[in-house]
Amino acid sequence: MDSLKMHSRNLTEDNIEKIEKLFPNCLTELLDDSGNLKKSIDFDLLRQELSTRIVEGPQERYRLDWPGKREALLVANAPIAKTLRPCREESVDFDTTENLFIEGDISWQSKDDLH
Repeated sequence: MDSLKMHSRNLTEDNIEKIEKLFPNCLTELLDDSGNLKKSIDFDLLRQELSTRIVEGPQERYRLDWPGKREALLVANAPIAKTLRPCREESVDFDTTENLFIEGDISWQSKDDLH
C-alpha cells in the first residue's frame, strides 16, 4: 500500500517555477538559513518586465497593510503537515450526505517554525 504524503505542496516553490518559465531572466539565487542556494525571484526585474514604462520604485496605490502582514503571507504559503479527518461517530448520515461541517483549532506558526 502506498503511503500518503503528510505535507501539502510548497506553493512558493511552485510559483517561482511558474515565473521562471515565463521570465527566466528574473530568476536569482539566495542562500537559505542552512547556507544552501535556493531559487528566488528578482522582483525589481520582474516589475520592470511587466511594465511598459521605466519602474523606479513603488507607485502610489491603495493598500491594506497591518503589522505582521508579510509574516502572515509567508505562513499562508508554507507547506503544512496537518490533515482533516472525518469523525464518522459524530456525523449524521455520513455515507450519503451532501453537506460537510468542519471544526478544528487554529495554531499560529511563527516564521521560525517554518525552517
